[in-house]
Amino acid sequence: MSHNPTEVFAGGIVLAAAIGFAVYAGQAAGLSRAGSTYDLTASFRSLEGVSVGTDVRLAGVKIGTVTGVGLNPETFRADTVFSVKEGIEIPDDSAVVISSEGLLGGNFVEIMPGGSPFAFEPGDEIEDTQGAVSLISLLVKFVAGGGEGDS
Repeated sequence: MSHNPTEVFAGGIVLAAAIGFAVYAGQAAGLSRAGSTYDLTASFRSLEGVSVGTDVRLAGVKIGTVTGVGLNPETFRADTVFSVKEGIEIPDDSAVVISSEGLLGGNFVEIMPGGSPFAFEPGDEIEDTQGAVSLISLLVKFVAGGGEGDS
């Protein structure tokens, strides 16, 4: 069986492109652990629109991802674990908010930094949280309660 050098060369280029695409997709999805991270936890009343892999942002810049989500059976709150890039010190009076990218966009976890000179240590829990606000429930309240103040 003979191999045409042109076919072997073309096959090599296709294989290299496929490997490059796989590496790029892994990095874009956050599967690669290029830098070290540390974990923080938070407990939310509502975690609507957030799942494992959701971005964690500070001032609009991605600084980590959500790595774990679970329901606490005692408090009936959504316990969340998220990783933050090593070297980013978050003040220990900071708040965590579930924010929306827009009307049709997805949700992300936003850290609102405080002014404390002390920072969270790995494994600490952020107490000040604000859960997701459902756009549907806001519209229902607006429509249902539109004439409350008028008599």
